[in-house]
Amino acid sequence: MEILVYAHGSSGEEWLADLQRALPLADVRLWREGDQAAADYAVVWRPPAEMLRGRADLKAIFNLGAGVDAILQLGEALPDVPVVRLDDAGMGVQMAEYVTHAVLRYFRRFDEFDAQSRDHQWRFLKPRSKEDFCIGILGMGVLGSRIAEALQHFDFPVHGWSRSRKEIAGVHSHAGTEELETFLSHSQVLVCVLPLTDDTSGILDYGTLAHLPKGAFLINVARGAHLVERDLLQLLEDGHLAGATLDVFHDEPLPSDHPFWREPRITITPHIAALTQRGDSIRQIAAKIKLMERGQPIAGLVDRTKGY
Repeated sequence: MEILVYAHGSSGEEWLADLQRALPLADVRLWREGDQAAADYAVVWRPPAEMLRGRADLKAIFNLGAGVDAILQLGEALPDVPVVRLDDAGMGVQMAEYVTHAVLRYFRRFDEFDAQSRDHQWRFLKPRSKEDFCIGILGMGVLGSRIAEALQHFDFPVHGWSRSRKEIAGVHSHAGTEELETFLSHSQVLVCVLPLTDDTSGILDYGTLAHLPKGAFLINVARGAHLVERDLLQLLEDGHLAGATLDVFHDEPLPSDHPFWREPRITITPHIAALTQRGDSIRQIAAKIKLMERGQPIAGLVDRTKGY
């Protein structure tokens, strides 16, 4: 069995070594420019088109992340073989931690207390009521469901929206475009964990965000392309939105002259909400390769027509 490895932003050596240990009978190699030798599987993160174009030998391509927008953008260069995403690989709990922290920061008004402390102010702020602080989660897949579970531990009312209806205990479910406005009107905090597709690109625009209650908050941990940045700034300036926590951006790293840096109501983190855990990922990929070699079904197959 031949396995190709490519991990954008790293040498790939650690991934190669761990895959070799998990699949000792396989021949695992790093892809180098010009490598067209046969391979059974490719394990990749943001691969160049030339790595995959024209390959008729691959049985499957494993994506080192939950989001598959980057690999699907390869278009015709992507071979007509199964593309497999990571089901979770330790990202769900990290995402739940990040979002819960951001929600609690707004609910307990810690952002306002931080601002007061910088001005040497000691001032009481009226506590918020959870009945009036519904959390709306855009995208109720594996990550969205894990976030909803975490928030329910703190007794927050949770609403979820997805393309098709999901029945999740304790979550008020909304589905389809016809129910989006109702969902938004209930969301004092809107959390975006949608996959990036043609349908969801730019979904966080003025028209969408203006349906949130006045004084609402936005948390985006999905992709920067979901957000129309100028519209967020306008809604903050108008006073319709009270703040935003953003972990993802159109351009990363975020340019030093970007207006987000100058807006105190925007909290910025450098795309760290949920990092791929190499050990968990390798175990998952190795297990799925073994199942495929035995002709058995696997989870995490990407539906290219849906984009996730």
